[in-house]
Parts: sequence; C-alpha cells; structure tokens
Amino acid sequence: MHPEDNRSEPRPVEPAPPKSSGSEPIFKIPFVPLVVAVGLVGLFMTQSGLGQGGMEMGLRPVDLSYGYVGGLFTHMLVHGSWAHVIMNAVALLAFGTPVARDFDKGMGPIGWLLFFIVCGVLGGIGYALVHWGSYTPMVGASGAVFGMIGASLRLMAGPGLLIPLFHPVVLRGAAAWMAVNLVTGLLGSLLTGGEAGIAWEAHAFGFLAGIILIAPFHQLFSRKIHRMPRS
Repeated sequence: MHPEDNRSEPRPVEPAPPKSSGSEPIFKIPFVPLVVAVGLVGLFMTQSGLGQGGMEMGLRPVDLSYGYVGGLFTHMLVHGSWAHVIMNAVALLAFGTPVARDFDKGMGPIGWLLFFIVCGVLGGIGYALVHWGSYTPMVGASGAVFGMIGASLRLMAGPGLLIPLFHPVVLRGAAAWMAVNLVTGLLGSLLTGGEAGIAWEAHAFGFLAGIILIAPFHQLFSRKIHRMPRS
C-alpha cells in the first residue's frame, strides 16, 4: 500500500451561518417585562373575586396617616378596567424592554423588578402626599410604568450609554411626557366616562423617580457602561 493512501479526504468547509440583522432584537421582548405584563393582565382577570372587586388593595392616602403602608405595594396589582390594564401592559413592554436590556448583569432581572417596584411605590407616595387624607383608593401600575418611561428616555443613545439628566434631549422628552400627562389628567373624567379619574400625580412622581434612579441602577446592573461622547 502506498503511504499516501492513508491520507484522509479533506472535509468540505461548511458555510458560516448567516448573520442576523441589527434590527432583530427590537422584536424580542426580555423575559421579565413580558412575565410582569402578562401577569398584570392575568391578575385583572381574577380581580373580581377580591373584596370590592380588588379596590380594597388600592392605595388610600388616609391609610398612610395611620401607618398602613401595604397599599403602596398592592395598588400596582389591581386595575380599574380592561383599558387601564391593557394600556399599562403594552406600555410596560415598550418602555420596560430597553431598561431590561440595559440591566444585563446576572442580577439584572431582579434589578428590573426592584426598579419597577421602587418607581411604583414612589409614585404612590407622591399621589398620597397630594391627596393626603383622601379615602378614595388609587389603583394601577401606571406610576411604575411611567418610571420605565423616564428611564428609557436616558437610554435612547444606545447600549451602555446613559444620557445626562439635564441633556436637552432628556429635558425636551420629559417636558413632552409631562405635558401629555397633565392633559390626560385634566381630561380624566372624560376619558373614563366619568367613572374614575386618572392619577396623573402618580404618573409624574413615578416618572421623576425613574428618570433619576436609572443612574444608580445602571451602575449596579449594567455591564456595558460607556461614556457619552461630547457634542
């Protein structure tokens, strides 16, 4: 046998898999925002079986004066109508997604949940301070959702880039969102058919919490931290 007969045949080179387009991640929703959004809708479906249709879990400002703070957390779990919960769920998917993508460390999902809760609680505190002593319950995760909106404003520059708080882009975006919030608050009785108002104060305080607190959360839970280039 000729020595060269022992040589193996060269293997054909397999073509490299096609690269995915840069826009593909836009259509992929991170797991945690998706679970929370679906969970809010699922909770609303079971809400009718709770006391007063779930309104007992709402935040009554008067309760805080007696030291009961449970409503600061439970009010985010119940909603006033299908339109209310669906709007919050859709907004959470839209604006919670860039925050979840930024929190890419191992504890990022927990950081996202903590950020959601903190913004919701601070939104509730702001609402209670404005309506101190009121017995009317406030329900919905809108304060937490507006926290995500505020945070996403500062993440618009791209992965790992946090826009400074007083950058003109952030200030213009904040002014636009607060103008919309104020208008919807003033027209709340019309938009809800006179059944309920819109807690624009919770939106505003939640937004303020999110746009400020995204900075320390970004430092804690993001691996890709880059400095903004100077203009």
